[in-house]
Amino acid sequence: MTAVRFQVAALWTALALCTAISNPALAQKKYDSGASDTEIRIGNIMPYSGPASAYAAIGKAEEAYFNKVNAEGGVNGRKIRFISYDDAYSPPKSVEQARKLVESDGVLLIFGSLGTSTNGAIRKYMNEKKVPQLFVASGASKWNDPKQYPWTMGWQPSYASEARIYAKYIMKEKPGGKVGVLYQNDDFGKDYLKGLKDGLGAKASMIVLQEAYDTSEPAIDEHVVKLKASGADVFISITTPKFAAQAIKKAAEINWHPVHIVSNVSASVGGVIEPAGLEISQGVLSASYLKDGSDPQWNADDGMKRFYNFLAQYDPKANKLDAGVVFGYAAAQTMVKVLQMCGDDLTRENVMKQAASLKDFETDTLLPGIKINTAPDHFAPIEQLQMMRFKGRKWELFGDIISSEIGH
Repeated sequence: MTAVRFQVAALWTALALCTAISNPALAQKKYDSGASDTEIRIGNIMPYSGPASAYAAIGKAEEAYFNKVNAEGGVNGRKIRFISYDDAYSPPKSVEQARKLVESDGVLLIFGSLGTSTNGAIRKYMNEKKVPQLFVASGASKWNDPKQYPWTMGWQPSYASEARIYAKYIMKEKPGGKVGVLYQNDDFGKDYLKGLKDGLGAKASMIVLQEAYDTSEPAIDEHVVKLKASGADVFISITTPKFAAQAIKKAAEINWHPVHIVSNVSASVGGVIEPAGLEISQGVLSASYLKDGSDPQWNADDGMKRFYNFLAQYDPKANKLDAGVVFGYAAAQTMVKVLQMCGDDLTRENVMKQAASLKDFETDTLLPGIKINTAPDHFAPIEQLQMMRFKGRKWELFGDIISSEIGH
């Protein structure tokens, strides 16, 4: 009997050894700074103050989601410690906060930091330090450059791609239109503008005026007045929430009623439409890849049920009408998925490897049919959008889901 027990024990030992050899993740635990048997430290930089503070809802939703994950046991038994700092949407401050997170707090990675110019200011530093700058909360095309910046990856559809979709819509629905563009005078605005012109191609002359504004300006009223005076009957507002709401208000005030398109980053009912005014926002157009928390059509949707339950339990003060809350929840779900895929190899190199290996991943708040896909040579996780129109108290989707990138 003893011999039999010995043989069984030896067999199990051999099987365990074979399993460990065939699966390196089980063979040994690997950690870089910011990871241990009990904790994963994640850094984040968000404009909790300043001209883009409306986006603070994103950081708060992400923190709440990580709290949910921790309450349910963490990621592979490890609790997430989310360290989020305010940069007031100022690039020099972003650099300061990134250095603090990497060199003082010793985070494993920086996740979901917001802004084009702000993330652009820290991209070189993050890549020199070989610290993941993961799922940047900005749609600039430049985040999809794995050859030159292998430690930086975007998340949402690119601004240029979104603008090309608007160009297609204008040429189809308003082929003789005169287009006026209001854009933020930084990489964010210029990326959209380039995409719009590329999309219009030979018809780029449809743009009769392009007005740039700076985030330091208290209001953009004068720019809107100039755009109306140009004779434009199509108004594209490439603006962040504060200025998008101002533009809707001012257009109504001066009795200007063009075809009005707002960029997806400002397609928030709670953050833009309500402050501007529901009545004067009727008919405003945009495009999206996320479900609208204010739309009752999603009340029976399993993913949105989980989202609403999450809000009730972990983020009760959040405004479900704010698109930033839906965005933060989805981005955090994606981050957790990557950490789960890492297993016990929580090195920075493996984090990037797993982030570049997402296949048809769906979060609770992505529109049906939109999936997240990445590859080692392709750092643009989401590439699809659908046009939508504001009607009543919510956005209504119309048309088909459109791929925003060529060749993928």
